[in-house]
Amino acid sequence: MRYELKAIAPGGQVEALDFQAPDEATAVRQLESRGYSVLSVRARRGLAWPARGGGFPLALFSQELRALLVAGLPLVEAIDTLAQKERRAEARAVIERVSAVLREGQPLSTALQEFPRAFPPLYVAAVRSAERTGDLPVALARYVAYEVQIDAVRRRVVNASIYPALLILVGGMVSLFLLLYVVPRFGHIYAERGGELPLFSRLLLSWGQAVDKHGWLVVGFLILFAFGILYLLKSFKTQVTNTLWSIPALGERLKVYQLARFYRTLGMLLRGGTPLVAAMDLGGDLLHPLLRERLAAAARAIREGRGVSQSMDAQGLATPVALRMLVVGEKSGNMGEMLEQIAAFHDEELARWVDWFTRLFEPILMAVIGLVIGVVVLLMYMPIFELAGNIR
Repeated sequence: MRYELKAIAPGGQVEALDFQAPDEATAVRQLESRGYSVLSVRARRGLAWPARGGGFPLALFSQELRALLVAGLPLVEAIDTLAQKERRAEARAVIERVSAVLREGQPLSTALQEFPRAFPPLYVAAVRSAERTGDLPVALARYVAYEVQIDAVRRRVVNASIYPALLILVGGMVSLFLLLYVVPRFGHIYAERGGELPLFSRLLLSWGQAVDKHGWLVVGFLILFAFGILYLLKSFKTQVTNTLWSIPALGERLKVYQLARFYRTLGMLLRGGTPLVAAMDLGGDLLHPLLRERLAAAARAIREGRGVSQSMDAQGLATPVALRMLVVGEKSGNMGEMLEQIAAFHDEELARWVDWFTRLFEPILMAVIGLVIGVVVLLMYMPIFELAGNIR
């Protein structure tokens, strides 16, 4: 982001400077490195730089850095090249700061640690392991492949939820149109007609009269109600998540989904040279708190000398398929690759389950939405049906 600084220049005069940096401390440090004495710093008002995923292009940075390193460029020169080509000011400031730390003689992992919003701990750990083994391009390629696989699973879930979300949105809009526009007009007709109406029709038409007389108040109440639901869901996110996990079928799938991500992360770190227990600690952040506690117990057992498969199975962190493959990985000594194969197996299993669930859920959802709309329409037209019967 941009900062307005007042500083004493090397020549002694006071200057007002407009400076681009990822944070205030970095802006001051970079300016002082040029010989200035900073008097005051003020952030310019504007949009804040979003968190990683919406700000720093980590995957593209990794791919381009790997290509430059494979081409034979030194690390500092490769970083400088990426900074020169970067058009976004925030990302360029991060890369320039990384280059500056490298020129001070610090390793790349230390430079990346200064920007946790741009470079997550998993990425830093992969780079640190590569620094020990000297295969940074391989580590970068491995992390990019890891992100691609994780994103593929995420896209499957998102794509499967688009159509049900559209059904709910359209059904909700049709229901609101009936309740806020059509029902009040039917209320006028029946009020002029008089006569006794069925109970549920009277309730529906009372709603229509309330909307007709206090329309904006009702709409405001509905908006506040919607925001209240969203606020409660956000405030009690942990309780909602725990409730979902308590549903037997859904909770088991959520567990398998998180374990698959954990296996893939653990496999990537092990193949990069990270020790097993340290990799488990890093990958534990991806798990639900309940599974995280079990993982900590499994890590303690491994430190005590027990086998990985035995420790994971004892804490419920290994599916039957994963347990057998972990045993094979222990015997062959190729645990990293075996963990990635376990993750791939469960990803395919989850993809099939998501496809089956959406095929089942979509017609049920359509039936429920149709039933709700049908009931509203039936209650509106029921007095007309009775009037037609009386005429006969």
